[in-house]
Amino acid sequence: MQSYISPWPETSPAPPFPRRLVILGATGSIGTSALRVVLRHPELFQVLALAGGRNAERLAEQAALLRPPYLALVEPADVDRLRTLLPGDYHPEILSGSAAFERLAALPEADMVLSSIVGAAGFAPTLAAARAGKTIALANKESLVLGGHLIRAACRASGALVLPVDSEHNALFQGLAGHAGDGLHRLILTASGGPFRGRSRADLEGVTRDQALAHPNWSMGAKISIDSSTLMNKGLEIIEACHLYGLPADKVGVVVHPQSIVHSLVEYVDGSQIAHLGLPDMQIPIAHCLCYPRRVELGLKRLSLAEVGSLTFEEPNLEAFPCLRLAQEAFAAGPSHPVVLNAVNEVAVDLFLHEKIRYLEIPAMIETALAGHAATPVDSPEAILELDRETRKRAAAHRT
Repeated sequence: MQSYISPWPETSPAPPFPRRLVILGATGSIGTSALRVVLRHPELFQVLALAGGRNAERLAEQAALLRPPYLALVEPADVDRLRTLLPGDYHPEILSGSAAFERLAALPEADMVLSSIVGAAGFAPTLAAARAGKTIALANKESLVLGGHLIRAACRASGALVLPVDSEHNALFQGLAGHAGDGLHRLILTASGGPFRGRSRADLEGVTRDQALAHPNWSMGAKISIDSSTLMNKGLEIIEACHLYGLPADKVGVVVHPQSIVHSLVEYVDGSQIAHLGLPDMQIPIAHCLCYPRRVELGLKRLSLAEVGSLTFEEPNLEAFPCLRLAQEAFAAGPSHPVVLNAVNEVAVDLFLHEKIRYLEIPAMIETALAGHAATPVDSPEAILELDRETRKRAAAHRT
Protein backbone atom coordinates (compact mmCIF):
# COMPACT_ATOMS: atom_id res chain seq x y z
CA MET A 1 0.00 0.00 0.00
CA GLN A 2 1.79 3.12 -1.23
CA SER A 3 -0.14 5.50 1.02
CA TYR A 4 0.41 3.51 4.24
CA ILE A 5 2.59 5.23 6.84
CA SER A 6 5.37 2.62 6.58
CA PRO A 7 6.24 -0.15 4.14
CA TRP A 8 3.10 -2.29 4.00
CA PRO A 9 3.83 -5.18 6.39
CA GLU A 10 2.61 -7.83 3.94
CA THR A 11 5.45 -6.85 1.63
CA SER A 12 8.18 -6.68 4.29
CA PRO A 13 9.60 -9.49 6.44
CA ALA A 14 8.44 -9.49 10.05
CA PRO A 15 11.03 -10.09 12.79
CA PRO A 16 11.79 -13.76 13.48
CA PHE A 17 10.65 -15.54 16.61
CA PRO A 18 11.44 -15.28 19.42
CA ARG A 19 10.98 -11.53 19.07
CA ARG A 20 13.10 -9.27 21.23
CA LEU A 21 10.49 -6.93 22.66
CA VAL A 22 10.47 -3.54 24.36
CA ILE A 23 7.22 -2.55 26.08
CA LEU A 24 6.73 1.19 26.67
CA GLY A 25 3.80 1.78 29.00
CA ALA A 26 4.07 -1.66 30.59
CA THR A 27 2.07 -0.81 33.70
CA GLY A 28 -0.95 0.64 31.87
CA SER A 29 -3.99 -1.21 30.56
CA ILE A 30 -2.46 -1.97 27.14
CA GLY A 31 0.87 -2.98 28.66
CA THR A 32 -0.68 -5.36 31.15
CA SER A 33 -2.83 -6.93 28.43
CA ALA A 34 0.27 -7.33 26.25
CA LEU A 35 2.06 -9.12 29.05
CA ARG A 36 -0.83 -11.59 29.31
CA VAL A 37 -0.19 -12.44 25.65
CA VAL A 38 3.57 -12.71 26.25
CA LEU A 39 3.14 -14.95 29.30
CA ARG A 40 0.70 -17.18 27.43
CA HIS A 41 3.21 -17.64 24.58
CA PRO A 42 6.65 -17.23 26.20
CA GLU A 43 8.35 -19.17 23.41
CA LEU A 44 7.57 -16.32 21.00
CA PHE A 45 9.18 -13.47 22.93
CA GLN A 46 12.26 -12.32 24.76
CA VAL A 47 11.33 -9.21 26.75
CA LEU A 48 14.28 -6.81 26.73
CA ALA A 49 12.76 -3.83 28.50
CA LEU A 50 9.72 -2.79 30.51
CA ALA A 51 9.05 0.92 30.91
CA GLY A 52 6.29 2.11 33.22
CA GLY A 53 4.91 5.38 34.50
CA ARG A 54 5.09 5.85 38.25
CA ASN A 55 3.67 2.52 39.38
CA ALA A 56 6.86 1.00 40.81
CA GLU A 57 4.94 -1.81 42.52
CA ARG A 58 3.34 -3.10 39.34
CA LEU A 59 6.54 -2.73 37.34
CA ALA A 60 8.42 -4.71 40.01
CA GLU A 61 5.86 -7.53 39.80
CA GLN A 62 6.14 -7.66 36.02
CA ALA A 63 9.93 -7.50 36.10
CA ALA A 64 10.17 -10.31 38.65
CA LEU A 65 8.26 -12.57 36.26
CA LEU A 66 10.13 -11.70 33.06
CA ARG A 67 13.51 -10.40 34.29
CA PRO A 68 14.32 -8.10 31.39
CA PRO A 69 17.79 -6.50 31.39
CA TYR A 70 16.30 -2.98 31.26
CA LEU A 71 13.60 -1.21 33.29
CA ALA A 72 12.49 2.41 33.24
CA LEU A 73 10.24 4.78 35.17
CA VAL A 74 9.26 8.38 34.50
CA GLU A 75 10.56 9.92 37.73
CA PRO A 76 14.15 9.46 39.01
CA ALA A 77 12.80 9.58 42.57
CA ASP A 78 10.99 6.27 41.96
CA VAL A 79 14.11 4.34 40.92
CA ASP A 80 15.36 3.61 44.45
CA ARG A 81 11.93 2.39 45.50
CA LEU A 82 11.81 0.07 42.48
CA ARG A 83 15.20 -1.42 43.40
CA THR A 84 13.96 -2.33 46.89
CA LEU A 85 10.98 -4.16 45.38
CA LEU A 86 12.98 -6.40 43.02
CA PRO A 87 14.26 -9.89 43.90
CA GLY A 88 17.73 -9.81 45.45
CA ASP A 89 19.31 -11.90 42.68
CA TYR A 90 18.00 -9.71 39.85
CA HIS A 91 20.00 -6.61 38.87
CA PRO A 92 18.66 -4.89 35.74
CA GLU A 93 19.75 -1.50 34.46
CA ILE A 94 17.11 0.95 35.67
CA LEU A 95 16.62 4.17 33.72
CA SER A 96 14.40 7.20 34.28
CA GLY A 97 13.14 10.26 32.46
CA SER A 98 11.88 10.88 28.93
CA ALA A 99 15.30 10.32 27.37
CA ALA A 100 15.35 6.83 28.89
CA PHE A 101 12.17 5.89 27.04
CA GLU A 102 13.69 7.07 23.77
CA ARG A 103 16.83 5.06 24.45
CA LEU A 104 14.84 1.88 25.09
CA ALA A 105 12.73 2.47 21.96
CA ALA A 106 15.92 2.47 19.88
CA LEU A 107 17.83 -0.37 21.58
CA PRO A 108 20.02 -1.93 18.87
CA GLU A 109 19.17 -5.46 19.99
CA ALA A 110 15.36 -4.89 19.96
CA ASP A 111 13.19 -6.23 17.11
CA MET A 112 9.83 -4.82 18.16
CA VAL A 113 8.61 -1.92 20.29
CA LEU A 114 5.13 -1.78 21.78
CA SER A 115 4.38 1.95 22.12
CA SER A 116 1.54 2.18 24.65
CA ILE A 117 2.42 5.24 26.72
CA VAL A 118 -0.71 7.36 27.19
CA GLY A 119 -0.79 10.85 25.70
CA ALA A 120 1.76 13.15 24.09
CA ALA A 121 4.56 11.57 26.15
CA GLY A 122 4.54 8.69 23.67
CA PHE A 123 5.50 10.81 20.65
CA ALA A 124 9.27 11.10 21.14
CA PRO A 125 9.83 7.39 21.95
CA THR A 126 7.69 6.34 18.97
CA LEU A 127 9.66 8.62 16.68
CA ALA A 128 12.90 7.20 18.12
CA ALA A 129 11.72 3.66 17.33
CA ALA A 130 10.78 4.69 13.79
CA ARG A 131 14.14 6.35 13.20
CA ALA A 132 15.86 3.18 14.46
CA GLY A 133 13.97 1.02 11.96
CA LYS A 134 12.00 -1.03 14.50
CA THR A 135 8.75 -2.88 14.02
CA ILE A 136 6.36 -0.73 16.04
CA ALA A 137 3.17 -2.09 17.57
CA LEU A 138 1.50 1.30 17.91
CA ALA A 139 -1.05 1.84 20.68
CA ASN A 140 -0.26 5.54 21.24
CA LYS A 141 -2.52 7.47 18.88
CA GLU A 142 -1.15 10.79 20.12
CA SER A 143 2.15 9.99 18.39
CA LEU A 144 0.42 10.39 15.05
CA VAL A 145 -1.85 13.21 16.17
CA LEU A 146 1.21 15.30 17.10
CA GLY A 147 3.67 14.27 14.42
CA GLY A 148 2.30 11.72 12.00
CA HIS A 149 4.11 13.47 9.14
CA LEU A 150 7.47 13.10 10.92
CA ILE A 151 6.87 9.45 11.79
CA ARG A 152 5.88 8.74 8.18
CA ALA A 153 9.13 10.31 6.96
CA ALA A 154 11.16 8.38 9.55
CA CYS A 155 9.59 5.06 8.51
CA ARG A 156 10.34 5.76 4.86
CA ALA A 157 13.96 6.57 5.67
CA SER A 158 14.63 3.63 8.01
CA GLY A 159 12.28 0.91 6.81
CA ALA A 160 10.49 0.78 10.17
CA LEU A 161 7.16 -1.06 10.10
CA VAL A 162 4.03 0.14 11.90
CA LEU A 163 1.36 -2.30 13.10
CA PRO A 164 -1.70 -0.53 14.58
CA VAL A 165 -2.85 -1.84 17.97
CA ASP A 166 -5.92 0.36 18.55
CA SER A 167 -8.86 -1.98 18.00
CA GLU A 168 -10.38 0.28 15.34
CA HIS A 169 -7.20 0.75 13.33
CA ASN A 170 -6.24 -2.87 13.69
CA ALA A 171 -9.66 -3.73 12.27
CA LEU A 172 -9.06 -1.40 9.31
CA PHE A 173 -5.60 -2.91 8.81
CA GLN A 174 -7.13 -6.39 8.62
CA GLY A 175 -9.92 -5.17 6.33
CA LEU A 176 -7.32 -3.83 3.91
CA ALA A 177 -5.18 -6.99 3.95
CA GLY A 178 -4.80 -8.46 0.49
CA HIS A 179 -6.16 -5.36 -1.21
CA ALA A 180 -3.24 -2.93 -0.82
CA GLY A 181 -5.75 -0.08 -0.92
CA ASP A 182 -6.98 -0.88 -4.43
CA GLY A 183 -10.54 0.28 -4.93
CA LEU A 184 -10.79 1.87 -1.48
CA HIS A 185 -13.70 4.30 -1.06
CA ARG A 186 -13.50 5.17 2.65
CA LEU A 187 -12.77 3.90 6.15
CA ILE A 188 -15.48 3.70 8.82
CA LEU A 189 -14.52 3.84 12.50
CA THR A 190 -17.03 2.49 14.99
CA ALA A 191 -17.65 4.20 18.33
CA SER A 192 -19.40 2.64 21.30
CA GLY A 193 -20.93 5.99 22.21
CA GLY A 194 -19.50 5.68 25.72
CA PRO A 195 -21.55 5.94 28.90
CA PHE A 196 -23.60 8.93 27.68
CA ARG A 197 -24.87 7.68 24.34
CA GLY A 198 -28.32 9.10 23.65
CA ARG A 199 -27.90 12.01 26.08
CA SER A 200 -28.53 15.59 25.00
CA ARG A 201 -26.10 18.41 25.68
CA ALA A 202 -28.35 19.60 28.51
CA ASP A 203 -28.20 16.11 30.06
CA LEU A 204 -24.41 16.39 30.30
CA GLU A 205 -24.34 19.54 32.46
CA GLY A 206 -24.00 17.71 35.76
CA VAL A 207 -21.90 14.71 34.71
CA THR A 208 -19.57 13.50 37.46
CA ARG A 209 -16.11 12.02 37.27
CA ASP A 210 -17.31 8.53 38.25
CA GLN A 211 -20.11 8.59 35.69
CA ALA A 212 -17.70 9.54 32.91
CA LEU A 213 -15.27 6.78 33.89
CA ALA A 214 -17.94 4.05 33.75
CA HIS A 215 -17.46 2.80 30.19
CA PRO A 216 -20.11 0.17 29.33
CA ASN A 217 -17.90 -2.12 27.21
CA TRP A 218 -14.16 -1.52 27.55
CA SER A 219 -11.80 -1.56 30.53
CA MET A 220 -9.40 1.35 29.96
CA GLY A 221 -7.29 3.85 31.85
CA ALA A 222 -8.86 7.01 33.24
CA LYS A 223 -7.72 9.41 30.52
CA ILE A 224 -8.85 7.18 27.65
CA SER A 225 -12.17 6.51 29.40
CA ILE A 226 -12.91 10.23 29.61
CA ASP A 227 -11.88 10.68 25.96
CA SER A 228 -14.26 7.89 25.02
CA SER A 229 -17.11 9.55 26.90
CA THR A 230 -16.57 12.89 25.10
CA LEU A 231 -15.91 11.18 21.72
CA MET A 232 -12.50 12.87 21.64
CA ASN A 233 -11.03 9.38 21.49
CA LYS A 234 -12.81 8.90 18.17
CA GLY A 235 -11.72 12.33 16.99
CA LEU A 236 -8.08 11.45 17.69
CA GLU A 237 -8.64 8.14 15.90
CA ILE A 238 -9.82 9.99 12.77
CA ILE A 239 -6.54 11.92 12.75
CA GLU A 240 -4.62 8.70 13.41
CA ALA A 241 -6.36 6.94 10.52
CA CYS A 242 -5.60 9.81 8.15
CA HIS A 243 -1.90 9.58 9.02
CA LEU A 244 -1.78 5.78 8.99
CA TYR A 245 -3.49 5.35 5.64
CA GLY A 246 -2.59 8.61 3.92
CA LEU A 247 -6.18 9.81 3.55
CA PRO A 248 -7.99 13.16 3.81
CA ALA A 249 -10.45 13.54 6.68
CA ASP A 250 -13.48 13.24 4.39
CA LYS A 251 -12.45 9.65 3.62
CA VAL A 252 -12.76 8.59 7.29
CA GLY A 253 -16.26 8.32 8.78
CA VAL A 254 -17.62 7.42 12.21
CA VAL A 255 -20.69 5.42 13.15
CA VAL A 256 -21.90 4.73 16.69
CA HIS A 257 -22.18 1.01 17.40
CA PRO A 258 -23.04 0.44 21.08
CA GLN A 259 -22.38 -3.32 21.16
CA SER A 260 -18.65 -2.85 20.29
CA ILE A 261 -18.63 -6.06 18.23
CA VAL A 262 -17.84 -4.53 14.83
CA HIS A 263 -14.53 -2.78 15.42
CA SER A 264 -14.40 -0.88 12.11
CA LEU A 265 -15.15 -1.31 8.43
CA VAL A 266 -13.45 -0.74 5.09
CA GLU A 267 -15.72 0.35 2.24
CA TYR A 268 -14.70 -0.27 -1.38
CA VAL A 269 -15.76 1.50 -4.56
CA ASP A 270 -18.11 -1.34 -5.52
CA GLY A 271 -20.23 -0.60 -2.43
CA SER A 272 -19.06 -3.61 -0.42
CA GLN A 273 -17.79 -3.28 3.14
CA ILE A 274 -15.42 -5.57 5.01
CA ALA A 275 -15.95 -5.55 8.78
CA HIS A 276 -13.81 -6.94 11.58
CA LEU A 277 -15.84 -8.52 14.41
CA GLY A 278 -14.83 -9.70 17.85
CA LEU A 279 -15.58 -9.40 21.53
CA PRO A 280 -14.21 -6.19 23.11
CA ASP A 281 -10.91 -7.46 24.51
CA MET A 282 -7.67 -5.64 23.70
CA GLN A 283 -5.65 -8.86 23.85
CA ILE A 284 -6.97 -9.66 20.36
CA PRO A 285 -5.49 -6.68 18.46
CA ILE A 286 -2.40 -6.67 20.69
CA ALA A 287 -1.67 -10.32 19.88
CA HIS A 288 -2.36 -9.71 16.19
CA CYS A 289 0.41 -7.09 16.15
CA LEU A 290 2.91 -8.72 18.49
CA CYS A 291 2.70 -12.03 16.63
CA TYR A 292 2.04 -10.72 13.10
CA PRO A 293 1.48 -12.44 10.72
CA ARG A 294 0.94 -15.44 12.99
CA ARG A 295 -2.35 -15.80 14.87
CA VAL A 296 -2.26 -17.33 18.34
CA GLU A 297 -4.79 -18.81 20.73
CA LEU A 298 -5.63 -16.50 23.64
CA GLY A 299 -8.00 -18.52 25.81
CA LEU A 300 -10.74 -15.89 25.48
CA LYS A 301 -14.47 -16.38 25.23
CA ARG A 302 -15.58 -16.90 21.63
CA LEU A 303 -17.88 -14.47 19.88
CA SER A 304 -21.39 -15.86 19.37
CA LEU A 305 -23.54 -13.66 17.17
CA ALA A 306 -26.59 -15.64 18.31
CA GLU A 307 -25.84 -14.62 21.91
CA VAL A 308 -25.26 -11.00 20.91
CA GLY A 309 -28.60 -11.08 19.13
CA SER A 310 -28.48 -7.79 17.25
CA LEU A 311 -26.03 -5.19 16.08
CA THR A 312 -27.17 -1.57 15.83
CA PHE A 313 -25.67 1.56 14.31
CA GLU A 314 -26.45 5.28 14.47
CA GLU A 315 -24.96 8.63 13.57
CA PRO A 316 -22.92 10.44 16.26
CA ASN A 317 -24.55 13.46 17.95
CA LEU A 318 -22.12 16.28 17.20
CA GLU A 319 -24.11 18.84 19.18
CA ALA A 320 -23.84 16.89 22.43
CA PHE A 321 -20.32 15.65 21.67
CA PRO A 322 -18.49 18.44 19.81
CA CYS A 323 -15.02 16.97 20.39
CA LEU A 324 -15.47 14.79 17.32
CA ARG A 325 -16.13 17.87 15.17
CA LEU A 326 -13.26 19.78 16.77
CA ALA A 327 -10.80 17.00 15.90
CA GLN A 328 -11.96 16.93 12.29
CA GLU A 329 -11.63 20.71 12.03
CA ALA A 330 -8.19 20.67 13.66
CA PHE A 331 -6.84 18.14 11.17
CA ALA A 332 -8.23 20.13 8.25
CA ALA A 333 -6.70 23.37 9.58
CA GLY A 334 -3.09 22.17 9.40
CA PRO A 335 -0.48 20.11 11.26
CA SER A 336 -0.07 22.46 14.25
CA HIS A 337 -3.76 22.52 15.15
CA PRO A 338 -3.92 18.84 16.24
CA VAL A 339 -0.99 19.52 18.58
CA VAL A 340 -3.05 22.25 20.26
CA LEU A 341 -6.17 20.07 20.26
CA ASN A 342 -4.38 17.22 22.01
CA ALA A 343 -2.51 19.38 24.53
CA VAL A 344 -5.59 21.26 25.70
CA ASN A 345 -7.61 18.05 25.83
CA GLU A 346 -5.02 16.39 28.08
CA VAL A 347 -4.97 19.40 30.40
CA ALA A 348 -8.77 19.64 30.47
CA VAL A 349 -9.25 15.92 31.12
CA ASP A 350 -6.77 16.07 34.00
CA LEU A 351 -8.59 19.07 35.48
CA PHE A 352 -11.90 17.24 35.18
CA LEU A 353 -10.48 14.09 36.78
CA HIS A 354 -9.34 16.26 39.69
CA GLU A 355 -12.82 17.85 39.79
CA LYS A 356 -11.53 21.35 39.02
CA ILE A 357 -13.72 21.91 35.95
CA ARG A 358 -17.13 20.69 34.80
CA TYR A 359 -17.55 18.05 32.13
CA LEU A 360 -18.71 20.41 29.37
CA GLU A 361 -15.75 22.68 30.00
CA ILE A 362 -13.54 20.05 28.34
CA PRO A 363 -14.79 20.79 24.79
CA ALA A 364 -15.21 24.49 25.63
CA MET A 365 -11.53 24.83 26.53
CA ILE A 366 -10.49 23.03 23.37
CA GLU A 367 -12.71 25.12 21.10
CA THR A 368 -11.43 28.36 22.62
CA ALA A 369 -7.80 27.31 22.20
CA LEU A 370 -8.27 26.25 18.58
CA ALA A 371 -10.09 29.48 17.73
CA GLY A 372 -7.15 31.48 19.10
CA HIS A 373 -4.39 29.43 17.46
CA ALA A 374 -2.56 30.69 14.38
CA ALA A 375 -0.94 27.98 12.26
CA THR A 376 2.67 27.38 13.30
CA PRO A 377 5.42 25.40 11.53
CA VAL A 378 5.88 21.98 13.19
CA ASP A 379 8.54 20.48 10.97
CA SER A 380 10.70 19.08 13.76
CA PRO A 381 10.07 17.16 16.97
CA GLU A 382 11.47 20.10 18.92
CA ALA A 383 8.91 22.45 17.37
CA ILE A 384 6.08 20.03 18.12
CA LEU A 385 7.11 19.53 21.74
CA GLU A 386 7.63 23.25 22.27
CA LEU A 387 4.15 24.02 20.94
CA ASP A 388 2.78 21.23 23.13
CA ARG A 389 4.51 22.68 26.24
CA GLU A 390 3.41 26.25 25.57
CA THR A 391 -0.16 25.22 24.87
CA ARG A 392 -0.36 23.22 28.09
CA LYS A 393 1.07 26.13 30.05
CA ARG A 394 -1.54 28.53 28.68
CA ALA A 395 -4.38 26.07 29.21
CA ALA A 396 -3.37 25.32 32.78
CA ALA A 397 -2.83 29.02 33.60
CA HIS A 398 -6.25 29.85 32.21
CA ARG A 399 -7.87 27.55 34.77
CA THR A 400 -5.82 28.25 37.89
